[in-house]
Amino acid sequence: MVKEEKLKILIVDDDEDDFIITSDYISRAPGISAQLDWCSKHDEALQHMINKDYDLYFVDYRLGAKSGIDLLKTALNNNCEEPIVLLTGKGSYNIDKEATDLGATDYLVKPELTVEKIERCIRYAIGRTTVLKALKANERKYRSIFEKSKDIIFIADEDLHFTELNDAIELMLGYDKDECLGKTLYDFVEQAQHKKYLQQMVRSGKEIKDWEVLLLTKDGEKKSCLLTATVEQDKDNVVYIQGIIHDITNLKKIEKANLQTEKLGLAGRLVHTLAHEVRNPLNNITLSVEQLMEDLQDDNVLSYLNIINRNSKRINTLISELLNTSMPAEIQLKPHLLQGILDEVIGAAIDRVTLKRIQLEVNYPQEALHIKADKDKLTIALLNIVINAIEAMEEGNGKLVIDAEVYGNEILIRIIDNGCGISEENISKLFEPYFTQKRNGVGLGLAFTLNIIQSHDGSIDVFSEPGKGTKFTVAFPVDTLVRI
Repeated sequence: MVKEEKLKILIVDDDEDDFIITSDYISRAPGISAQLDWCSKHDEALQHMINKDYDLYFVDYRLGAKSGIDLLKTALNNNCEEPIVLLTGKGSYNIDKEATDLGATDYLVKPELTVEKIERCIRYAIGRTTVLKALKANERKYRSIFEKSKDIIFIADEDLHFTELNDAIELMLGYDKDECLGKTLYDFVEQAQHKKYLQQMVRSGKEIKDWEVLLLTKDGEKKSCLLTATVEQDKDNVVYIQGIIHDITNLKKIEKANLQTEKLGLAGRLVHTLAHEVRNPLNNITLSVEQLMEDLQDDNVLSYLNIINRNSKRINTLISELLNTSMPAEIQLKPHLLQGILDEVIGAAIDRVTLKRIQLEVNYPQEALHIKADKDKLTIALLNIVINAIEAMEEGNGKLVIDAEVYGNEILIRIIDNGCGISEENISKLFEPYFTQKRNGVGLGLAFTLNIIQSHDGSIDVFSEPGKGTKFTVAFPVDTLVRI
């Protein structure tokens, strides 16, 4: 027999004589070593099945008030995975079909029983159940991976209409999976050229492997994702597509932050070199001019010397400002109320808001958020962003939103405007020293802001659409919070 140890078999029959006859056939079956028990009651048998007390069940069709079919249904509804063989006093096609449709392993007619039939039935039932259990175990394993994965796993038809999705789409894109069924993947792709490429790949039947694509969330944000998808065929030759979408937005943010840090580092080294090379001759010029101003009495010459002196000092001031933006900010971290810092930022900018007749919306969490920060420097950094937002908006039509919240492992501050927006090309240059789009701007404000935020172990993310507005998101690690 397939199993060397004894099989535990329960015969469920309200007639003891039938139990004896059936057990006799089983005991004489070649290669079968079994422990045989009898149960005559429906509820008792059901409890054994729920408890998984036996390897195999022979169930009589007639069990008094309830039938073997009733027991079969209830047992299977209670996740009984052991094989159940239905026994009946006479053959019936309808009973046979109903039993097998419900999930009975086999159907035997008592008057037609033989040792050979019993042996074949047991061998088949145990073998089939072993395979089914393995399949169900694999199904549960892969179903668990499907359902619990943080990546979006989907199945779609050949037009990329979703037919099955896991819950990760809600975490990643903000949509409930039920509202996405029937939508296409194209509905979430942000760029037209990406949609076209995706369509070409699907039509050609080629595998898409780790393709980087921008997807839109329910809130209109862009998520950087990797898409892997293959075109498959089911047993009826119907084409379907299965795929995985992996969110790499945070990874891209880290890469961007590292790139910004590297740029600032390179700029800092260049600035220090230039500052040294410029300041030495500049100091000589300033000292010489001051000496000449003491010795000369000619007013015309003095006026020119004053111009040289003023501009020399102006150059020296610019060098100092540039050095301040290129060096890590020296900060003193102390517990401060975040809402209080934001109130100071708003207070410093309120005159500009009023003069431009800008609508201001402020959203704070009810919980007081005390964070470790250098209050003065963080106020300056956030004020730079707020002032830029105000200047980007039209007078009388602007709306400025400032909100804060704890989200996951981060403390987020969002500053949102509906101004002119920033092009994709310029966003990458936004924090570089001396990059500015303002007519009279120096281009050091946001570089200084980034320096301060990074000194607080924070990061800045910018999302903007030209003509629609810009959202700055400043994020700090949640361990910045101080419990007071």
